[in-house]
Formats: sequence, structure tokens, C-alpha cells
Amino acid sequence: MSAVAEVPLAPLAPPAASPSPNWLQRLTSLDRAQRMRLGVGVALLVAMAVAAIVLGRQPDYRVLFANLNDKDGGAIVAQLTTMNVPYKYAEGGGAILIPAEKVHDVRLRLATQGLPRGSVTGFELMESNRFGMTQFQERLNFQRGLEGELTRSIQALSSVQSARVHLALPNQNGFFREQQKPSASVLISLHPGRILDRAQLAGIVHLVASSVPELAPSAVSVLDDTGKLLSQSPDGTSANAVDAQQLLYVQQIEQQLTRRIQEILEPVVGRNNVKAQVSAELDFSRTESTSEQFRPNQTPDAKAVRSQQMLETSGSAQKTATGVPGAVANQPPAPSAAPINGANPAPQAGAQQGTEESSSKRESTTNYEVDKTVRVTRGNNWAIKRLNAAVVVNYQSTEEKGKTVTKALTPEQLEQMKALVRETIGFNGERGDSVNLMNTPFQVEAAASNDVPLWKQPEVIDVAKSFAWPVGALLFAAMVLLGLVRPALKGADPKAARAGELPRAGGQLDAIEAEQPDRPALPSPGKKEENVVATPEQLRLEEARVLAKENPVAVANILKSWVNGENA
Repeated sequence: MSAVAEVPLAPLAPPAASPSPNWLQRLTSLDRAQRMRLGVGVALLVAMAVAAIVLGRQPDYRVLFANLNDKDGGAIVAQLTTMNVPYKYAEGGGAILIPAEKVHDVRLRLATQGLPRGSVTGFELMESNRFGMTQFQERLNFQRGLEGELTRSIQALSSVQSARVHLALPNQNGFFREQQKPSASVLISLHPGRILDRAQLAGIVHLVASSVPELAPSAVSVLDDTGKLLSQSPDGTSANAVDAQQLLYVQQIEQQLTRRIQEILEPVVGRNNVKAQVSAELDFSRTESTSEQFRPNQTPDAKAVRSQQMLETSGSAQKTATGVPGAVANQPPAPSAAPINGANPAPQAGAQQGTEESSSKRESTTNYEVDKTVRVTRGNNWAIKRLNAAVVVNYQSTEEKGKTVTKALTPEQLEQMKALVRETIGFNGERGDSVNLMNTPFQVEAAASNDVPLWKQPEVIDVAKSFAWPVGALLFAAMVLLGLVRPALKGADPKAARAGELPRAGGQLDAIEAEQPDRPALPSPGKKEENVVATPEQLRLEEARVLAKENPVAVANILKSWVNGENA
């Protein structure tokens, strides 16, 4: 092995520290590519800042009016344009949106102008009467106005979404017997999930009947949007209302008895360990009977006098003379010589019979009350005809040796529970009531797992949407800073440039090697003798010699860059 003479090299002195340049000098020291990267980064940051300011100042839009018809929507948009209020439409054009801070003010200002008028017109039709309008047109406008007012009143109910009222008002003439009664029909559309109970339905019927003269409640028909008749038919023969009321009463009876069974058995077997169902059969037949009873004649002193009438007359009359005219006939009659007992002898011929005659008459009429009893019986008490109860009881759970063991109830326990159920529902064997109690283990259902992934859950999606813009803006700004601005500023830093100019040759060579990754790797220096200890300075010198021998072109370029003062 030939020895290589070591030529001592003088260590390179570090360059003198120069005063730190200002930002203008740093910019001028950048090359064209660095300046372009720096300009693009600054422009993107400025654009991001402007977008954040604009979006931050953009007003929050709220719904002004929704579900408007085209006429009201056009009128409201025209007024908003006149008032210089910005607006936009919701998705699908179903609502008009304006800034949130102006919603209440604009609503009040539009209300003073009667907007929105709505698709239903009321008595405001009477305000635009034209000259020369006929009586038929006036009557038709009045009918339309009355229908519109009734529609508005019905739509004021919370359950009603929309309604239409049709009135049949016949033209009355001067003949009373030929006059026709008015009638009405109401078509209602309810909100999803809403229903009308019997009281609300009766209120709608009476509202319409009370608003039209001589309109009977039975002549008002109410239908829903499916075409089902909700009210009774005008002739009153429909029994739908009675059937609904009967069904509701049966459900109340069954639910009450079921709840009573569960309340009496849950303290014994535990909560959620008993299920019960009761079926009730009720008698809804209506009976009516009328009877009249007459009691036999009573004694006179026990009878009640209804009316009594007494008539009594008396008087006297001059009796004319009878017999043969003459002196004997003019004599007064002789005293009667009739015997006390026996026949009265005939008066003598020509005897005088008297001059005066008296008469009297008495009539008495008495009316007594007739004993009569009238009894009317009406039966409509909806009595229970039969009850059927079905009860299922879970197995009894016990702890044995740290394990839960289920076992069936004993027949004595089942009989006691059945007796409790009978007493609870008012069991009556004569009417055919039955109670069936069963003891069986309940099936435990596994809890339904939420198979929806986390990223598809509505709550997570809402949170992601709310944080999407701020997080995206921060990530974009960080990418711009790290990818464009920071490398450009780093190239303009003189300290970073001087950091590449190492005072030692070995360090300069390492920096050059790092900046030229495509250059093939240099072989490691040869091993020293074991008895020779090389210092780090000697190793760097050895590396420089090997590089100069094997790659003289690279060394020449390095020296040339040093002399010219350019970056390696």
C-alpha cells in the first residue's frame, strides 16, 4: 500500500458577519421562482382573508313567509324591492328569506298593507262593487265573501291545514210553504298526525250553522281530504258518530281493566313480568217502554172530586079556573074531604081547583178523578254483557349459587293470582265471564344496535357542516404558508444562506452532496492502520483527497462557485 503524502491545508476562516438586511434586500436577493411562489402565497392568503371577512359579514337569512301563492308572493317581492330589502328564495321556492334582523320589522310593515292577503277572500269583495252590478252578482259576491270568512275561521284551528266551505243559499220567494232551507258542505285537510275529536267537529258544524240564517246543524256536512264523512248525514240516519262513541267507550273500559290487573300483579311478580288483555262486550241496545195502570174504584170518601155542579130551580104559576061556568064555579073550592087512608074521591063536578101552582127542581153533577198511572222506561246504560281476561306471567327468577335461575310458579300461586284477577275485574260467572292465566318464560329481545356508521349519523353530519368552513380555511392557509410562503422567505434569509457556507471543507462537501442527490454515492475512505489513530480533521481531509481524485470535475465546480461568490 503506497502512502499518500498529507498536504496540510489551512482551515477556512468563516466569513465576517454582515449587518442583517431589510425586507427589501431580502426580496431582491430572491430568484424568479421564489418570487413567484411568494407572490402566489401572499395572494392566496389575502383572498382567504377577504373571503372570511365577506362571509362573516353576510347576514343570516330567515323565513319571512312560507307556502305563499303566486299572487301574494309577487306582491310581497314587489314591496321588498320598493323597501330596498334584500331577499332570496329557499330551495324549491317554497319560502321567501330576508336578513334575520329585518324579519319582524318587514312583517309589521307588510301587515299594514294587508299582505299577505292569502288565497281566501272574504267580505273585502264587497269593497270593489262596480257600477251597474246586478242583484245576482251582489248576492253571489256576498255568498263568496261569507264562504271566505268561514274558511278563515276554520283554518284558525290548530289541527286544520286548509279548508273549503260551500254554501247552498236558495233564492227565497214570497211563498212561505215553497221556501227551501240552506245547506253547507265543509272540506278540511288536517296537518299530518292530527285528528279532530267529536267536540271539535261539533264546533265546526255549529260555527257554520250559526253563521248562516235558518241553517240547521243537521244540514252541515263535514268531509276530510280522503272523502270520509266526519259528521252525521243531513237526514240524521247515519250512526257513525254513535259507533265511534261506543268504540271509544269500549276501549276505555278495556284499558281501565287491563291497567287494574297490571297494578295488582306487578307488586307480586315484578315490573314488566306480567302482560294482560281484557276484552269487553257491552250491550248498546236502547229500550223504551210506556205503561198505563188504572186502579179499581175506591170508596166515596176516598175518591177525589174533580168537579161538582148543582142546579136548583123553584117557582109558582097562576092556575086557570076549570069546571062549568056559573055561580057554583065562581065559589072557592071546598076543603078536601079525602080520607087519610084510601083512594081520593074524584072532585065534584064544577068544583074550583085553586088559582096558584108552585114547582121546584134540583140537579146535581159530580165528576171524580180517575186513578191512572203512566210509567215510561228508557234503557241506554251500556251495560257490560261479558268480560274475557287473558293474563301472561313470567317465570320467577331466583339467585342460586351466584347464578340467576328461572322456574315456574306453583299451582297454588297461579290460583291465587287468578282469584286476584277475578276480584279486580268484577268477575260474574252468570253472564259468562272468563279469566285465563298462563305462566311462561318471556323472550328477552336483544337491544337493537345502531348500525348507522358514525360518519352517517345526522348529528355528526351537522357538526361537520358547522366546522367545515373554519377547519378548511385553516388547513388551506397552513398549506399556503408551509408550501409557498415559508420556502420563499427561507431562501431570502441571509443566515440560512450563510449556514450552507461551512468553514470546513468537509462540511462544505457534505452540503454539496446533500444538494446533489442524483450524484452517485462516494466510496468510503480506506481503512487506516490499526495502530494509527486518525483525528476527525484528518478524516475530512482524506475524504476531500479521495473526492478530488475520483471526481475532479465536481471539485473544480466547487472552487469555481467559491471564487464567483455564487450558491453551490
